[in-house]
Amino acid sequence: MTTSRVQYQRVISTIVQAHTVPGSVERLYAGFASRDPLMLASALHERFTLFASAGMPLGVGGRHDGAERAITDVWGHVNGAYDIAPLPSRMWTTPEGVIVVHGWYRGVVRRSCEPVDAEFVHLLQVEDGLVVELRQITDTAAWGCP
Repeated sequence: MTTSRVQYQRVISTIVQAHTVPGSVERLYAGFASRDPLMLASALHERFTLFASAGMPLGVGGRHDGAERAITDVWGHVNGAYDIAPLPSRMWTTPEGVIVVHGWYRGVVRRSCEPVDAEFVHLLQVEDGLVVELRQITDTAAWGCP
């Protein structure tokens, strides 16, 4: 067995399937699906930080501190240009408590109706029952041009 395969198996063995998803995580993805800023806000901690992938369309990549900034400066801009939502397919919890969410952003560019099918991984940290950090990793090229 190669060294890289052993390292890969070691990493995979530390991840366990998420059996209990915190209510805030369920609300977060329900808020994304319904484009409901109040539901999104109810899932986020007062010290929330979003790290959006570099290269995201509309210049929204990078660090965004605070729920209001994430909702208005990132997700609001994205929802204006795209009819899209992140659709989770699997979730895991690491031994450190990080929730790993894998899925696809599926939808269309509003202006052109061009389909978007971009894979993502979200790394979520929950504190005091609320999402305190979201790190987005996505195929930004698959988002197309708004």
